Amino acid sequence: MSVLALRLAGPLQSWGAASRFTRRTTESAPTKSGVVGLLASAAGIDRDDETRLAPLAALRFGVRIDQPGTRIRDFQTAHHAVTEASMPLSERFYLADAVFVAAVEGDHALLTNLRDALRTPAYPPFLGRRSCPPTEPLCLDLYKGARLEDVLANVPWQASAWYRKRRQAPQNLVVLREIGAGESARNADVLRDQPVSFDAAHRRHALRTVISDPVPLPIAADGSSTDDHDPFDALAALEEESD
Repeated sequence: MSVLALRLAGPLQSWGAASRFTRRTTESAPTKSGVVGLLASAAGIDRDDETRLAPLAALRFGVRIDQPGTRIRDFQTAHHAVTEASMPLSERFYLADAVFVAAVEGDHALLTNLRDALRTPAYPPFLGRRSCPPTEPLCLDLYKGARLEDVLANVPWQASAWYRKRRQAPQNLVVLREIGAGESARNADVLRDQPVSFDAAHRRHALRTVISDPVPLPIAADGSSTDDHDPFDALAALEEESD
């Protein structure tokens, strides 16, 4: 088994698990169906190609909350394309300025293909909704022979540079992951985001078991949390000089 790790960061993200037309909510962390859909899109797999989607849905999934972000609400209006009648006002919820480390565990050859697809995606990737593009390359690394738990515990903290400057570093990060083989499901939660079918005519999702684990804040070998580059550092320096 191997593990493919992703960094999911952008101005807005939205990961719905139970939404109706007039109220589109978001979970506090990426859903498995959303990340599997992202990987399938990058690989050019059609929604109704269940033969190619099944191996992706079978991957073991986990996510680490590195920067929780802020939940925001947007109101949207729409008109019928034919009659031009007004449609009901809808609410859309998003996570602003959030950063997550998502990881999938499975066959090394499959994950290698997915890593390559993320580098040259067949379709533009998005973070839950088409209006939510990522700000940086998605792929962090492919870890051959690794376990999901170990990767999520050891990938350096991926919070944005501005966030780390303004907030005190937490002692622990929250990991939400599927249980491993032979692992007890006691104190676990269930989410209905296990993809069964992405077909637009009859999307289906099953329940999956999720464990919440705190992990110590991981740091890089040089003692840093992640890349300290911040494109706004130059502007901050100019502001200090002008004061």
